[in-house]
Amino acid sequence: MTLPDSELPRTEDEWRVRLSPAEFRVLREHGTEPAWTGEYVDTKTPGMYRCRACGAELYPSDTKFDSHCGWPSFDDAIPGAIKEIEDNSLGMSRTEIRCARCDSHLGHVFRGEGFTPKDTRHCVNSLSIRLDPNDV
Repeated sequence: MTLPDSELPRTEDEWRVRLSPAEFRVLREHGTEPAWTGEYVDTKTPGMYRCRACGAELYPSDTKFDSHCGWPSFDDAIPGAIKEIEDNSLGMSRTEIRCARCDSHLGHVFRGEGFTPKDTRHCVNSLSIRLDPNDV
């Protein structure tokens, strides 16, 4: 469920209270969970992936694919749900992806790898998202 705008934390201290230490490290401090450890790496359940911090819809499950990189991968996001930020940390040039609603770190986007017809891979930390499964 999406948090109402009035309930979105305004400070990092408020986020720290709402999130687990591991979630805070990834979502607010731009961390990365270890490869192959996230709960959604191999998930095939139909539904909607939402931002774990604010609940905003980010990725329909039909955009998820197996990239064998160790993190959940999506080839497209809901229009306007993600913002891209240039990331020159770690001595390389990458594109960070964040939730457009709450500015939480999701992972990175890579283009030109040829995994899907859209040629895009959103490499997302499982700790950054939560699956809202479709009703059966």
